Amino acid sequence: MNECIFCRIVRGEAPARIVYQDEAVTAFHDLNPQAPVHVLIVPNRHISGVAQVEPEDEPMLGRLFTVARRVAEEMGVDRGYRLVVNNGRPAGQSVFHLHLHLLGGRPFQWPPG
Repeated sequence: MNECIFCRIVRGEAPARIVYQDEAVTAFHDLNPQAPVHVLIVPNRHISGVAQVEPEDEPMLGRLFTVARRVAEEMGVDRGYRLVVNNGRPAGQSVFHLHLHLLGGRPFQWPPG
């Protein structure tokens, strides 16, 4: 998926403020932040969305969450933050590469909008 912007970021072909990267996962600042801390955490392998997740992806999915915890600690929001996965256009997904939004640094309302 060469045209996917997140795949290009993972490969270092598109600019991003990367805060973490390993063999499975990359985390970088969102270009349109919705909170003082807004980091996207993506699998390095292209997966379009939740419906494309396979059983063999379970270790990588766990890695997304442990990286989220690590990034939250490093960004100083580990006392309270929100993790969001938008799946499909009706849910607000605009880049079709599975990703977690880590949002923190301000109070959040429930239910989310």
